[in-house]
Amino acid sequence: MAVYPKSESDGRVKADDLLTVTSGIFLACGMSGADASLLAETLVHSDRRGVHSHGVLRVPDYVKKLTLEGVDPKGRPRIVSKRRGALVVDGGNAMGQIGGTFAMDAAIDSARENGVAFAALRGSNHCGALDWYTLRAASQDMVGLCGTNALPTMAPWGGRDKIVGINPLSIAIGGRQDPLVLDFAFGATAHGKIRVYHQKGSPIPADWAFDVDGNPTTDASRALEGLIQPIGAHKGVGLGMMVGLLASLLSGAAYGSELGNMVDGPTAGLDGQFFIAIDIGAFVEPATLQARIIHAREQVHTSRRRAGVERLFVPGEIEADFEREYARAGILLAAQTIDDIAEQAVALGVDAGPLFPAA
Repeated sequence: MAVYPKSESDGRVKADDLLTVTSGIFLACGMSGADASLLAETLVHSDRRGVHSHGVLRVPDYVKKLTLEGVDPKGRPRIVSKRRGALVVDGGNAMGQIGGTFAMDAAIDSARENGVAFAALRGSNHCGALDWYTLRAASQDMVGLCGTNALPTMAPWGGRDKIVGINPLSIAIGGRQDPLVLDFAFGATAHGKIRVYHQKGSPIPADWAFDVDGNPTTDASRALEGLIQPIGAHKGVGLGMMVGLLASLLSGAAYGSELGNMVDGPTAGLDGQFFIAIDIGAFVEPATLQARIIHAREQVHTSRRRAGVERLFVPGEIEADFEREYARAGILLAAQTIDDIAEQAVALGVDAGPLFPAA
């Protein structure tokens, strides 16, 4: 994950206060109380874990999607076909978190009966951070996997045209207690992470992005106009393409440029994701798997470190550290993010006071 630059204007907000304001905003956009709360929780979940690119930074974008860009605030997901552990779900043009949570829960229920279930979701939209879904499966003694299609922000290796998305993948394994969770895209970074650096006026790492001519850049504004670099050169582009195809073709969702572009945005209701739940108990006793996960974690923690490295991490451990810190001290957010949420709240008649506890 990215460790974001800090600035003197950053502010801390309690998670409950952030949930109150954010859910109020989505309720004012026409969502039901339950859906507004769920959508807010998915964003605050990301901020709690230090993944601010997928947190409440997204609120202004989501307000636009719900009020101006065709996403249905009252859209209802439904299962359109089911054959043993194979499910196709239509998200009803709701926010992706609404359809995605429904689809993962359906996969979990099906995996209890079939051992393994794969839910292919169409009629969806931006679905937020994927660890929301895979950790949901892990909490039910399942292995969770999830992938999504994304707007194209990468070029084929050596190319200049944006035709491949960074198309992230998440895997969570380990049962109910302290699962290992991986959630990353096949680009060197996410578009939202570059936006955080742009907000703060900070340079990005040199290996994150190319400018419009395909040259590496540390300028966040040029990076937003240009291309995201893939991880592992051609390997990252290939993996991203495969995840995008899995997230689209099995359900009939749009793939790649069929979805839209970064200038005009996506076409509402055409996105797709996939959700896999694997019942641990169908293969091995959950306690046995948990013990082996603990051993794997300890192997990492006790292995030798390079000079200057203080600690070795397993997947999801940095985020878990943030979650503990932010539960104690409040979530650290960029001042612009707080101000942007407050602006949306005021425009929609929602009390923004909880965002400014010292005021």
